[in-house]
Amino acid sequence: MEIEVIRSPNRHKTISARLEGDKIIVRAPQHLPEAELQRAITRLKTRIERRSQRHELSDTELQRRAQVLNRQYFGGRLKWQHIRWVSNQNRCFGSCTPARGTIRISHRVGALPTWVQDYVIVHELAHLIEANHSARFWALVNRYHRSERARGYLMALGLNEDEPESSPAGGGLA
Repeated sequence: MEIEVIRSPNRHKTISARLEGDKIIVRAPQHLPEAELQRAITRLKTRIERRSQRHELSDTELQRRAQVLNRQYFGGRLKWQHIRWVSNQNRCFGSCTPARGTIRISHRVGALPTWVQDYVIVHELAHLIEANHSARFWALVNRYHRSERARGYLMALGLNEDEPESSPAGGGLA
């Protein structure tokens, strides 16, 4: 992406950036040292890229996929308030708050194969029934026909390291 920097004598502390077409427009104080500006541009560019990637991931499509998996693996009995993509989960791939019926799936999952995405969704849906990683929880997750393969895929990527050793079949995601 092309970056255009506009320095202003009217700005004293803040640096801002926004996407205009294929260009990032950065507004910065005129007196800001170049090295500090470049560090800020790197952070802002990452944030803008993350935000635009998040818009490419459709919450509506995620909701539709969760409904399909709910019917297929849970008999359609699960209810939730919302399931959505989030860009602020860097240590886990998904999280569920059963009391609120909210499920969040990390934007990083969107880059993985569909069958791994489905595993993450099934894993989080199972938390609506079992809010822990008990044997009953894993029995629910293992209904997904590729659960073992998906866990292996995540482990091979080194993305399953923080899992409790007591979890059957290699642990989970949240």
